[in-house]
Amino acid sequence: MTALADATLEQVDALAALTEMLVEVERTISSLQAARDGILAVGSRLALDVAAQAEHPDHGDMSARTVAAEFATALRVSDRTVQRRMADAAWVVEHFPLVWEAQGAGRISAAHARVVCEAGEHLPDAASRAAYAAQIIPFAEIESPARVGRMARRVAERFQARSIDERHLDAREKRSVWVKDVGDGMTQLGLLGPSALVHGVFERLTQMAEAVQEHESPEREYPEREFTEHESPELPAPEPDERTLAQRRADLALDLLLTGAPAGHDRGEGLLAAIRGTVSITVPVTTLVGEDSTPAELNGRTPVDPTTARRIAGAAVGWDRILTHPITGAVLAVDRYRPGPELKRHLRARDQRCRFPTCGYASVDCDIDHHHEAALGGATEESNLGHLCRRHHVLKHHSPWAVEPLGGGVYAWTSPTGKVYVDRPPPQNTVTFTEDPAILAPF
Repeated sequence: MTALADATLEQVDALAALTEMLVEVERTISSLQAARDGILAVGSRLALDVAAQAEHPDHGDMSARTVAAEFATALRVSDRTVQRRMADAAWVVEHFPLVWEAQGAGRISAAHARVVCEAGEHLPDAASRAAYAAQIIPFAEIESPARVGRMARRVAERFQARSIDERHLDAREKRSVWVKDVGDGMTQLGLLGPSALVHGVFERLTQMAEAVQEHESPEREYPEREFTEHESPELPAPEPDERTLAQRRADLALDLLLTGAPAGHDRGEGLLAAIRGTVSITVPVTTLVGEDSTPAELNGRTPVDPTTARRIAGAAVGWDRILTHPITGAVLAVDRYRPGPELKRHLRARDQRCRFPTCGYASVDCDIDHHHEAALGGATEESNLGHLCRRHHVLKHHSPWAVEPLGGGVYAWTSPTGKVYVDRPPPQNTVTFTEDPAILAPF
């Protein structure tokens, strides 16, 4: 079955028209949401102005409550909710006016605005926030919020007044564990800690959960004795483990924390206890040797302080070396000090995530797809391969969506209605050089 393969031209045209309508409606919604934030921000400012002119000792808290109550009763919602929205809206409008304006113009959505502001919330002054916003907004106009969030964190690092080493030392003081009751006999356990360690924990839990699924029924052992012709050593088949991956992760985490080892899940050989957490660190060589302070990146998602990156690199048994162009930052080659599947590593380093437009699934969770099928003569080479998550892999093979390599890791996807979406590999976390800083590309 190929989805929409039997659709008539009228039905395809109707889909195209619906898509255009949906885009326009979303732009209008984004604009109206920005307008609402503007009204809430003005309400917050009004409350502060009233408090300031009367020199209220509570610095405007009661005035803000009063304005929030006015808004809330008119809207028939909680005044606590409205007051929180007022504070959030005022923060965005005052700290990131360019982002608010872009949303108001319908160029980005509220989700895009949120991830951009969250990534830049620690920037120290208005000038750095404005420069950061000016660079990331054009990227947000063409990519999904998940992809924008990762790029925004990288771009925001360029405008930090303090090095990530200094900020990480301060941030480590906030590490903690907490619980939150959510009802129905369930409670959340939260953990805030260094990114490299937390991601390593999550990766180890994932590997254990997958191992439990693969070995859900340990081999049964029986006492050494003879069986009569009417007896059989076979026992009834065990019930299949129907837990999801997330459920197995949660059960294993509790098992580990309560017993110190996954005793409730492990086999006699101790296979789960032998599993170790792994993380992927991308670090420019200039940072690695201490000549630069460009942050490393953890799993292509979040910045990591150079000290932690150097420590991990020093303990690694092997490295993937990604060679990039010194001007453009494009991947030139990937090799390793130890032999291995170089092509897979090259693709993983190039793609970093699913290559379907807007998808943010990490490459380690994706399939490697032949864009031109191998069975039909497609070559097994870099120009014909790319990572697709299972959802979009299936979509490519069972719908009229088509992909065409354009070279350099760039792919053009054509939708059933004929629209073309170009997906480019994400920029590498690397250092580039130019003689004229004025011509340096923002990404």
